[in-house]
Amino acid sequence: MASQQQQQQPPGGPMSQPGLQPTALQQQQQQLSQQQDFDPVHKFKMLIPQLKESLQNLMKIASLNLAHNTTIDNGTKSSDTSVQRFDKSLEEFYALCDQLELCLRLAYECLSQSIDSAKHSPNLVPTATKPDTVQTESMSYTQYLGMIKSQISCAKDIHNALLECSKKISGKGPPQGIM
Repeated sequence: MASQQQQQQPPGGPMSQPGLQPTALQQQQQQLSQQQDFDPVHKFKMLIPQLKESLQNLMKIASLNLAHNTTIDNGTKSSDTSVQRFDKSLEEFYALCDQLELCLRLAYECLSQSIDSAKHSPNLVPTATKPDTVQTESMSYTQYLGMIKSQISCAKDIHNALLECSKKISGKGPPQGIM
């Protein structure tokens, strides 16, 4: 029975080739590359050379088309020869510009969220059981209570605003003009 299970295991299974198992360094590099795929700043840096190349191509095609049209206008050449399409290269350039704009907007949103998170999330509060581990970034208990009270107040304000809006939308609000 055990021999049947070993035979059913695929030839590239983890037990068949122990020398090809990924090392910790390879796993870290793979995780880093996956993180970089989602990092808008890294993606922005990767798109810049493509944008430069696209702009160079766009200018080259524009100059060739201009020279070709000039020779046709002067009557020295017929329009039999084909030239590259300017609109396609312009669309490619605009597509890269749109991708860069999205990367910058995403990076800005991430930065804003990080700043808001640092501003509104509590820092560590030293506990009585571990007074020796007080960190410089920790806040006193009274500061922590004040911040929590302000967060609760803000949450209540948002809740009340949402309730008021839902009542207005559903038409269950107090009739206007009749009091």
